[in-house]
Amino acid sequence: MDYLPLKYIYRPSAKANAYTLLLLHGTGGNENDLIPLAKNFGDDFNILSLRGNVSENGMPRFFKRLGMGIFDEEDLRFRTDEMVHFIKNIDTSEGFDITKLIVLGYSNGANIAGATLVQYPDFLAGAILYRPMQPYKELPEFSVKEAVPVFISSGSIDPTVNPDEIKNYVASLENAGFEVSFNNLPTGHNLVQQDISLTEKWLATFL
Repeated sequence: MDYLPLKYIYRPSAKANAYTLLLLHGTGGNENDLIPLAKNFGDDFNILSLRGNVSENGMPRFFKRLGMGIFDEEDLRFRTDEMVHFIKNIDTSEGFDITKLIVLGYSNGANIAGATLVQYPDFLAGAILYRPMQPYKELPEFSVKEAVPVFISSGSIDPTVNPDEIKNYVASLENAGFEVSFNNLPTGHNLVQQDISLTEKWLATFL
């Protein structure tokens, strides 16, 4: 396959055998965007922050879309494969344990993180999805061998996300064996302090 490398930042923790937070930005962001947010969770995590390889009118994204809320599902599958292939090729050189990878994605980043849960259900040790949409209109059959914890936070007044679709998405993840903590917050698409405080409590179970 014609996979391309991704631009990234890697910052190791001083803690031995640390989990790694895989940061995936939203549309128009880059590999620097979510690092300040990750600092809220302390110094016990390695940080691996990626930049999406797709450009939409100069705005970095992780995969193409056909319109607002309409994903190019073929490109999403390819870019998910490309991202996982890339991570598998840098874990040794950067020195992190690929079996202790917790993805943290916002919006577009949350959606490719969700596609990873579907296509590679046993790849991640955990997932934090902020304002996600269901990655594929029709989800394929998928299941995880051992329960993987997933944190999801949605905004109850988020105009970009269908609340019924999110409920179905959560149910599909649970049916596949994921342990989902779903949080529907009284806000829109932007992140708020409650997202961070709830995530802090959720992440504490890994330490």
